[in-house]
Amino acid sequence: MLGLRPRRPAIKAEPSDQQKLLTLQGIDTEIATLNRRKLHLPEKARITALLTDRKRLLEDFTEAETRVADLERAQAKAEADLEPVRARKVRNQERVDAGAADPKALTGLISEIEHLTRRIGVLEDAQLELMEEAEQASARFAAIKARRIEMEDTIRSLMVVRDSELAALDSQLQHAAAKRETVVEKMPPALVKHYERIRDRRDGVGVAELVERRCEGCRLDLNSAEVSAFASAAPDELLSCEECGRILIRTSRSGLPA
Repeated sequence: MLGLRPRRPAIKAEPSDQQKLLTLQGIDTEIATLNRRKLHLPEKARITALLTDRKRLLEDFTEAETRVADLERAQAKAEADLEPVRARKVRNQERVDAGAADPKALTGLISEIEHLTRRIGVLEDAQLELMEEAEQASARFAAIKARRIEMEDTIRSLMVVRDSELAALDSQLQHAAAKRETVVEKMPPALVKHYERIRDRRDGVGVAELVERRCEGCRLDLNSAEVSAFASAAPDELLSCEECGRILIRTSRSGLPA
């Protein structure tokens, strides 16, 4: 049961102004909800996670791109190394075929051709390995590039949705702020200040309706003595909940005896 009894603070309020407090609280709750939605948009969390993934992917992208470039240079060098060896073998073979050497020189040319042939085989094997590595590296780079494009497209799409939702929420917040200003202008400043002071201490809820003898702020019921005390309070008396400290507003739903 609540330990509720009517308080008699220095501030009093006409019943109509007390009802405006409920309207003001509703607007403030709406504003708080909209601000929470802005902070916790699902798209914002997804964008943050994807940007983290993108950072790692960019590292892989750079590494893969560098690997492809290194292998391309290695292939170019391998081809450059092979070219003079092949050319020398061709020249030697042409001399052998033309018989343009004495027997001793011919033997030397044939021996060199054999050496060059083996050398060419070694270089071609190395070149083939480089080609296979380059093919694998290019495939990996292409896959990473495709993932990067897809991820960045997704991020951009999410940003469009996020910005659209933020714009809609900002518009709603502006509308709510305008409503709040209209309500506050019609209320006694001291009452508004009193409400805001309590709201700051009570998680954004400074006023609650008394419904069926229950405080809607802390959801606790009044006992019979408290019901009697509240029922006898003057209409302009500002009631408050002894449990949660919020301002209590009487309405037709309060369940108090006439």
